[in-house]
Amino acid sequence: MTPVIPVLAGPTATGKSALALRLAEERGLEIVNADATLVYRGLDIGTAKPSKAELARVRHHLVDVLEPDEAMSVVRFLELAEAAIAEVLARGKLPIVVGGTGYYIRALSEGIPKVPPPEPGLVAELEAELKRRGVDALFEELHRASPEDAARVGKNPRRLLRALFILRKTGVPPARLPWRKPRFAYKKLVLWPERGRLLPVIQARARAQFEAGLVEEVRGLLARYPAMPTALQTIGYKEVVRYLRGEYGLEDAIEADWRAVWRYARRQYTWFRREPGDVTYLPRMGEEAWLGLSDWFSLHFGVLY
Repeated sequence: MTPVIPVLAGPTATGKSALALRLAEERGLEIVNADATLVYRGLDIGTAKPSKAELARVRHHLVDVLEPDEAMSVVRFLELAEAAIAEVLARGKLPIVVGGTGYYIRALSEGIPKVPPPEPGLVAELEAELKRRGVDALFEELHRASPEDAARVGKNPRRLLRALFILRKTGVPPARLPWRKPRFAYKKLVLWPERGRLLPVIQARARAQFEAGLVEEVRGLLARYPAMPTALQTIGYKEVVRYLRGEYGLEDAIEADWRAVWRYARRQYTWFRREPGDVTYLPRMGEEAWLGLSDWFSLHFGVLY
């Protein structure tokens, strides 16, 4: 019988990585990353990536697996994550999925529609059409075919183009695609501290990252990838890019950084509040959450591991 897989999730800066590392060391677990930024090599300081020493203490999967100019889709994440989980289980060990990218965790545990692979020619055609006709015209096309999908993607250009790509490629809107079921079952623990407690942690972390060399890290990445791939447009990096371009000073960059991260954390609260499945919310963060995490793991997994 395939065991249930533990998941440790929650907003950014709540201490998930450190808690998972401690639990993994004590219980002999391996960590499967579910954070969209940790997959990229070279994005270390701004992602609060575990150090090389920490990565050496516990085996991590899906960390430093892509170059910043490579694309990571949710479909690719699912393929890599489920393969890693299966490989860990095959060796008689238990993985724990850790991260704050809610869409990845939702896809793992609930499944996703079976979408066709990207087709560069059609994508380029849609992008040109967007420039020529505008967002409103393409939104109306999607709305006529599927009001449900139109409501879901809104007028976000990237999501709108992806939905229209599926519609034109398959003749079926995304909401009516067949479903790709999850390969494993999961139990989730979501760190859920009061928002007011998280903000000063985010502010302090932003300043610490700048002091640790975030500007130099981004400068080096820009030298290697001047075309600004998607990875360098993530939160915490695009703010530094604007600073390097002279758009504002250092203190303004630090403030822009923590404000962007704080907005992201609030979106994570909204997302994880509706998390389906077997979910436990822990109103603690950082080291103080250890007892709750350990007790939760013992309750659900301690008999087997």
